[in-house]
Amino acid sequence: MKAWQLGSYGEAEEVLEFVDRPRPVPGPDELLVRVLAASANFPDVLMIRGSYQVKPPLPFVPGVELCGEVVEAGPGVTEFAPGDRVLGGTALPDGAFAEYALMHATRAVPVPEALDDAQAAPFHVTYQTGWFGLHRRARLAAGETLLVHAAAGGVGSGAIQLGKAAGATVIGVAGGAEKAAIARELGADVVIDRYAEDFVGVVKEVTGGRGADVVYDPVGGEAFRKSTKCIAFEGRIVVVGFASGEIPSAALNHALVKNYSILGLHWGLYERLAPGAIRECHTELTRLANAGLIKTLVTERLPLTEVPDGLRRLGAGTTTGRIVFQP
Repeated sequence: MKAWQLGSYGEAEEVLEFVDRPRPVPGPDELLVRVLAASANFPDVLMIRGSYQVKPPLPFVPGVELCGEVVEAGPGVTEFAPGDRVLGGTALPDGAFAEYALMHATRAVPVPEALDDAQAAPFHVTYQTGWFGLHRRARLAAGETLLVHAAAGGVGSGAIQLGKAAGATVIGVAGGAEKAAIARELGADVVIDRYAEDFVGVVKEVTGGRGADVVYDPVGGEAFRKSTKCIAFEGRIVVVGFASGEIPSAALNHALVKNYSILGLHWGLYERLAPGAIRECHTELTRLANAGLIKTLVTERLPLTEVPDGLRRLGAGTTTGRIVFQP
């Protein structure tokens, strides 16, 4: 089979090699799937650079998320059968940027009927991250105000839709007119182009000086620091990631004085420590998808041969929505 293999760390376009590899064999609790679509995620970029917390032994095939068709179930697997369409995370080192990949059977879930293959591939990370961040961690309630950074990006686009589905007023922050237009199309009530406006002032104006009840921050750096200036009394800042490349330091005296919470979200831990919660969440997300309330923003559907360039642009922060590769 054809696959992108990583033999040394660096930038994707420099170190990934398109090679022939044997088709992987599923072990206990594993599924061999034919890759129908593989999504590009920021952890893929970091993993290829060698700066992610997960480091499979070299060489390996990267790609943490996919939609696939079950080809073979490993020993002891009874929940899925050949022909089933599933989505979820991969079992590295046999990742998604290939014609075939492995998945952990206990972490795979059925694809909602409303989604095609490309829409299903990024569904798990986008909406599971958003749902756990907004509902399990921040307890977002109807009538509250939600501020979403990187609103036209992968996880930000999902947070906008989930916020609206929860009955919140959503303020989206995006970089540039094109990304701002996408955030508006996704349903954000107020959209701020951070290149043209200071979001702190706009948030205070929109909320009558109260500030945002919940901040969803996959950016870090300056976005986090400024968010502390427009967070409401008893507000919650959900730290999702650091796409800016800067991990900010929190002034805990400021959090104390203003009575707000800083909540970390490492969604991957739930897969290991609370798998039942993952499946409960997927049931709710499937309901929302089939009702048309959430739909993955896939902006590029590319052939498998374009993985390095797609990851390069994702790492540079020039993409919107989700990039999906289809063999």
